[in-house]
Amino acid sequence: MTTRFDMLPTPLDGLKAVRRKPVGDARGFLERMFCAQEFEQFLDGKSITQINRTLTKNCGTVRGMHFQYAPHTEIKFVTCLRGEVFDVAVDVRKNSPTFLRWHGEMLTQDNHMTLLIPKGFAHGFQTLSSDCEMLYFHTAVYCAESEGALHAQDPRLAINWPLAISEQSDRDTAHPFLTLDFQGVAP
Repeated sequence: MTTRFDMLPTPLDGLKAVRRKPVGDARGFLERMFCAQEFEQFLDGKSITQINRTLTKNCGTVRGMHFQYAPHTEIKFVTCLRGEVFDVAVDVRKNSPTFLRWHGEMLTQDNHMTLLIPKGFAHGFQTLSSDCEMLYFHTAVYCAESEGALHAQDPRLAINWPLAISEQSDRDTAHPFLTLDFQGVAP
């Protein structure tokens, strides 16, 4: 089988940067965004159940850092369709050797990259251009009662955002900083 993806490791176990391999000619290209057969080993027996698209208008905006508690934990595939973002995942898995460490990847409309985020990670991004469109594939339907979040500017995380944060939602700025009793989530 010819693969349409390169799986690139990151410093956080289970978190993968995925390089899509478009096939093109003078007319343009065709690019596979997802393939259940090729991603089967990362899906933990789950299937894609929800696909979401976002538009973020202003450069410097931060969305996140969101995750889902059990039983609604999810695996996400995150892609930038238009613009440029700094996409970040934070390991919040209980007893993980990389607990509360983060990793960021540049996702752009031109670099053909996707971030594969396993269960037990918080996710967010910062726009590095205006009018950024993102596409998310999820293995669980969103459940508001199971949502958890980290504050994007929590000093305990020390995420190195590329730009000064110009905008966040009221909900995201209201997330409290982590306390010492936060032990993580069961993936």
